[in-house]
Amino acid sequence: MPGPSPAPLLALGDETYVQLVTFRRSGTRVPSPVWVARDGDALVVTTDGESGKVKRLAHDPRVELRPCTVRGRVDPAVPAVRARAQVLTPEEAGPSAEAALARKYGWRYRAISAVGRLRGRTQDRVLLRIVR
Repeated sequence: MPGPSPAPLLALGDETYVQLVTFRRSGTRVPSPVWVARDGDALVVTTDGESGKVKRLAHDPRVELRPCTVRGRVDPAVPAVRARAQVLTPEEAGPSAEAALARKYGWRYRAISAVGRLRGRTQDRVLLRIVR
């Protein structure tokens, strides 16, 4: 029997901001507003490799996503899409993942990436590959 359709997940790639929920070991939900882009059959998110979400994903790859505002506000009537996230280095993710984010967010993504390079933080960046 086939798994759940990726369509609802991939549709979130059209949103400007998505609330990404990761889970603590206790099961407590931790929401974060993130930029997201579609990369083939997955969504990609970039984040600091030392972030709490990366540490939580090391113990539990489950995530929930739904559209949100820049401040992370969600419409409670919109159901979350359940998925799984894998933490990858930019090299592991391949050039298409970063290109998808750069294409979608344009100068804003490039500006944030440039600031990270100036601060010497490029080695700390990771990509989250999110699939159903």
